[in-house]
Amino acid sequence: MSSRELGLVLAQQLLDVDDLHYGVWDDDLPLSFSNLAEAQQRYTDMILNALPPPESNGVRVLDIGCGTGHLLAQLLARGYCADGLVPAPRLAEQVRRRLAEQTEQPARLFESTLEQFPVEDFSGYYDVALFSESFQYIPLSASFPILEHIVRPGGQVLICDFFQTEHAGDGGPGDRSFGGGHRLQAFYDALEASSFSLSQDLDITRRVSPNIRLLDETLMHRLLPAGQTLNRYLSTNYAFSWRIIRSLFGTVFRKKLEKHKYKYFSGHRSQAVFERYKTYRLLKLERETSVE
Repeated sequence: MSSRELGLVLAQQLLDVDDLHYGVWDDDLPLSFSNLAEAQQRYTDMILNALPPPESNGVRVLDIGCGTGHLLAQLLARGYCADGLVPAPRLAEQVRRRLAEQTEQPARLFESTLEQFPVEDFSGYYDVALFSESFQYIPLSASFPILEHIVRPGGQVLICDFFQTEHAGDGGPGDRSFGGGHRLQAFYDALEASSFSLSQDLDITRRVSPNIRLLDETLMHRLLPAGQTLNRYLSTNYAFSWRIIRSLFGTVFRKKLEKHKYKYFSGHRSQAVFERYKTYRLLKLERETSVE
């Protein structure tokens, strides 16, 4: 299991949610872990509402990076001809179990990265290629050439994900607190060079960033004090053994510990910092109807 897959699985198990993406928070929904599932469903509904209606017979959708298959199952339930793609074996197991319960509409699951997808077998096959917090993991140099193979002329690409703002790399407080995401301007440049055009560009950063405040408050006001209390207890009651364990653990994992300490417990992983360095977008791309 990769570290990325481990993080996704742990998040699912610890938070007891089916989705592995952020939630959308509006004024009528109080910010709390008890409302996280509802916020995530609002995110999913926003994506579903951005798709062409399934009544346009046989809309074929490829859910790229489909996580646990929660969105994929809802696509199928709404009448879409949907397939999933997931590179993580542990998540693929969950998707297969979910699909086994889905009897209304058959679906294929490709256990691979997008770069490994059999593009020649699905040339111009899909009406929509969908990315829900998965576009960030695919190099821009690879994404558009593959999408131009598998999305039919006149088809769509729907991306809901975060990107780096122009402030990324400025060395300011919190600059290294959030990883991932392509530079937004680099995305626009790659899009300009492709056969796709931008038909919708919705900035939903302020509706998504409360997830960061919820996590930050939990880390700083619950997990950090709990860790400090445990450290005091062990240092007082098992001083010699605890000192040896900390020394050995620190020697082996010092760099990773420092990195995670800065990332999660420096106070810089805040909602305001996220809004400075990340921009969360719902992007709809249309492929040219006639492609030379």
